[in-house]
Amino acid sequence: MLVICVQLGEVPTAGYMIIDLPTPSQQLVHVYPGMEELGSVYRADRAINARPNRFTDAVKQIEAPSALPWSNWRRQLRDDYLAWSEPRPQPGALQLGKIIRSLRAELPQDTVVTNGAGNYTAWLHRHHRYCALGIQLAPTSGSRGYRLPAAIAAKLLQPQRTVIAFSGDGCFLMIDQELATAVQYELSLVVILVNNGMYGTIRMHQEKRYPGRISGTGLVNPDFCKLAVAFGAHAERAKETKEFIPVLRRAVANSRPSLIELMVDPDAISPNQTLAEIRAAATMNGANT
Repeated sequence: MLVICVQLGEVPTAGYMIIDLPTPSQQLVHVYPGMEELGSVYRADRAINARPNRFTDAVKQIEAPSALPWSNWRRQLRDDYLAWSEPRPQPGALQLGKIIRSLRAELPQDTVVTNGAGNYTAWLHRHHRYCALGIQLAPTSGSRGYRLPAAIAAKLLQPQRTVIAFSGDGCFLMIDQELATAVQYELSLVVILVNNGMYGTIRMHQEKRYPGRISGTGLVNPDFCKLAVAFGAHAERAKETKEFIPVLRRAVANSRPSLIELMVDPDAISPNQTLAEIRAAATMNGANT
């Protein structure tokens, strides 16, 4: 394994399950710019303290063989990734995967995209393609509420760029007052709010462990469009996939902050499984009911 500038924590190791602790069964070369990370969790066969650009510049000096033994494997992995990134049909009239994929054709390649934390981000990271450096702003700690302050900062620093902030409904309610800041500074950023009426990630884990026993994850939401207008922003709502592109174009063209509310079926909890499927699997496997 060649790990370049990645912290080998809970997320990339699937909860420390896919790589043996503390010594991996595979040969591990870990490149990281901070000495505090190297060897903190996994014992690398070779630990290299370097920034990514310096490391890749050094690698370029190595003369590679004309035929690499892993070329066919790499092509298969690439094909698998492309197939995985195609949207799957979901419950409801609004298909979030198709909407995310449509951003590739609609937005400039240097568009800055920010997000908070929640299951809605799974669609964004699976179906959107980041085509330039410095255009993805996201929390590493799973913090809700990050996306709007990050979008405001990005638009202030680079006003010529399109800036899109993705938010869940629960995520938005934790920091909605920052829309007033965006209005105050006349920032033409766009908030895309995914509304499924719940704290989706927590609800998913409730269904996995205690199917049918729901506690504290349902939300009684305000009218988000009216709330945004009250702050002085432009706002529209999309209930079907076909409604999204015209709404997006109007929002991007607007000279003030805009909010687009996407009405998502609550059963569409992740790109892979519905809530109903998660609940059924948990019940079959004998989870606590």
